Formats: sequence, C-alpha cells, structure tokens
Amino acid sequence: MIVHRVFPLDAGARPSDPGGALWWPRSLQGTARHDNPDRYACMYVSEVEVSTIAEALAPFRSSGELTSDLLVRAGLPLALASLELDDEAHVIDLDDPGTLLREQLAPSRVATRQRALTQADAAHLFDYHAEAAGLRWWSTLESSWLNVTLFDRVATAGLELSDMRLLTTTDVGVREAASFLGLSSPTPRAP
Repeated sequence: MIVHRVFPLDAGARPSDPGGALWWPRSLQGTARHDNPDRYACMYVSEVEVSTIAEALAPFRSSGELTSDLLVRAGLPLALASLELDDEAHVIDLDDPGTLLREQLAPSRVATRQRALTQADAAHLFDYHAEAAGLRWWSTLESSWLNVTLFDRVATAGLELSDMRLLTTTDVGVREAASFLGLSSPTPRAP
C-alpha cells in the first residue's frame, strides 16, 4: 500500500532523522487525534495525496491567497513523501462497519474532535491488537479521503520511502487542496 505524508524537510537529514521522511516525531506528539507518546509514536499519513496536503493547509482555511509562506514549518519547506507500507501489514479499518461493531466504536466517536476520546480509543486498539500497524479512518475534512495513523512498530520493518517532492504553490496537489480549503490561487505577476 502506498501512503503519503507531508512533513517539514531538512535537506541534510537522513530519512529516519528529524526532518526526514521516515522520522517518527514522538517528542512533538500529545495533542493530535491518536497521539499517545507514552506508549508509541505515530505517523499521520493518507491513501490520498490531497488529503495530507489539505491537513497541512487546513489552519489557513479561507484566509486569503495561497502563498509559499504557507508551505513552510519551523523554517523548513514542506515536502510530500510517498511511503510503501508492506501489503501484509495489518491496519485496523475504522471505516469498516464490521470493525466498528467488533471494537464497539460508534462512527461519531471515531470522528469526534475530543482528543481525550480518540486518544484513549487508539491506545486501547494499540494495546489490544499487538500486530496492528495502525488505524485507517476517514478525514474530517472530506470523508472520502482515507487517512492512516501508523504506529512506530512498523518503523524498522514494513515501511519504505518510495518518492518525495517539495511542495510549491504550483504543485497540482497543493492547488487542489488550496481550492478545497478556499485559498485563492496566487495572482500572476505582471511582466
């Protein structure tokens, strides 16, 4: 399975170092949907490129024009990495009604913005399913975009960097995400 991740790229970093495509940012976690840094690190990825780009641009929703400044975090340019997850990896599919029934989870609980609930559910699933590589769930921006939260137990096996590119305001995925979020296209400069 190919999944995609947006992250601040340190061009001098090795893939598994801070600023690299395969770095697990455990020290920065604690407030996001499935974070439980005392148990594991997680990496938020998506099966759809535009979803992960839109998640990165979402804080700027309807704020005006798409500018290159929106594609920088902590002084580093944002990049999109395509990662290959081993096809045998077990991902708990929270978009599947049968899984929700077995795990006794309501869709509203999976999609809530109450992080105490989603983090507790993720911790339970992590502990109860020792073989699970992560959780598959729908984006709260657009439900047809399927996201995956990977657990760091796949860090040493089953996850490889396939491709990577810097994000720019002319990137097709960036423009699609910006349009979805109500960010206008940059005004062309006069010659």
